[in-house]
Amino acid sequence: MNAVLEDLRRRMARMERHSTAVSPPTLASGPVLAFGIDGIDARLPGGGLATGSLHEIAGGGPDIEHGAAAALLIGGVLARAHGRVLWAVERRDLFSPALDGVGLHPDRVVFAETGRSASGILLVMEEGLRHRGLAAVVGELSGRLTLTASRRLQLAAETSGVTAFALRRSRRHDDPALSEPTAAVTRWRVSALPSAPPLAHAPRVPGLGRARWRLDLVRCRGGEAFSWVVEACDAQGHLALAADMADRPGAPNAVYDGRRAAG
Repeated sequence: MNAVLEDLRRRMARMERHSTAVSPPTLASGPVLAFGIDGIDARLPGGGLATGSLHEIAGGGPDIEHGAAAALLIGGVLARAHGRVLWAVERRDLFSPALDGVGLHPDRVVFAETGRSASGILLVMEEGLRHRGLAAVVGELSGRLTLTASRRLQLAAETSGVTAFALRRSRRHDDPALSEPTAAVTRWRVSALPSAPPLAHAPRVPGLGRARWRLDLVRCRGGEAFSWVVEACDAQGHLALAADMADRPGAPNAVYDGRRAAG
């Protein structure tokens, strides 16, 4: 772990020297990272995800183990931010071309592999959050995120202005660790839904259209829980309300056992 941290510090120092020589670092496109959908942004204080804060995202149903939809949601949000992203992983199962497919090019991402150690992920996240030249720090956690550890991340994010994302993973969709209180400003669940039929003349052939997600805002500091059905991030990282749901409100506090979409 010490070797990982030393290598990370060297790389971050090189990035900071380069960003200082070229231009002042830009953390994001504004004080919030907006989704660009009025129905979602209006539910978030400030009109989007607060920068310089900790946000927690997990998959729903079977996808909670792999975190595929959660990773794509984070990638789509960060595709529309400016700057490099530090992404800390426990194991080598993050598919870079999928991030590229939602607009987050691999050249913008610094990957740090810590081994299967939640404490290692937290150390890398804290170290990364000290470097103001980053757009965001993402950490994939398969273990607990304690209130103390999450407070440290939130404080580090507030101090540097760098946004933090905790991508929670577990082998159990009902893992009690995922319900424990944390200091995250927002907490989300993303569940894969069957795609809509793309052909008007074949209304009974689902699964060929744009991927759909059930997006649940589980907790929001200064806001309320809510749910939406959305079309997954496109190549520029943009979500869209599902066409047949655009004029209907989501069902608050609902629970859906999502099915993992084939990739």
